[in-house]
Amino acid sequence: MQGKFIVIEGIEGVGKSTNLEFIRRELEAEGKRVVVTREPGGTPLGEEIRNLVLSHRQDGMSSDTELLLMFAARAEHLAKVIVPALAAGRWVLSDRFTDATYAYQGGGRGIPRQRIAEMEAWVQGRLRPDLTLLLDVPVAIGLQRAGQRSAPDRFEAEHTAFFERVRRTYLDLAHLHPQRYRVIDASQPLEDVQQSIKEVLTVFLASV
Repeated sequence: MQGKFIVIEGIEGVGKSTNLEFIRRELEAEGKRVVVTREPGGTPLGEEIRNLVLSHRQDGMSSDTELLLMFAARAEHLAKVIVPALAAGRWVLSDRFTDATYAYQGGGRGIPRQRIAEMEAWVQGRLRPDLTLLLDVPVAIGLQRAGQRSAPDRFEAEHTAFFERVRRTYLDLAHLHPQRYRVIDASQPLEDVQQSIKEVLTVFLASV
């Protein structure tokens, strides 16, 4: 039996890590075998690429190089983790996937959507998430939260206008793909956010 693929998306400071763990517990309570992973990363090679793209040692990286590295990590992630897990009937829960590329490299960096779509088709074929949870907050709130965690990485150090474009792209994607997107107001108190997520999961689980 094929597993299901759930992705959490959002800008910095929306609470993806906290809510990823909450979703894992909810799914396991329903008897699902869950693989939790992240992008970029998820494999030894992917984690090395993650370090490259997030490190300030690479501040001069071109946008095209960044895009290609993201898809290189994704190709490895699909081959080594995501596709085998789904084929084995496991549920894959990922902190970001290709929509993050549309948002950050597309919206943020200005790379044309069609170029990303061509890479998506090449690397993924027809594989897309079954459910995408977009945790959405105003940029000012997200950046304030993120700034309280640790020193900013190469993306977190971007200016506010960059993140406004990223957020707008995410919301555009939610509008374009209403069949798989659910937008959660992550500016609410955590217990309210998680109640909203639980309601979405209840409906999704009943539909599969």
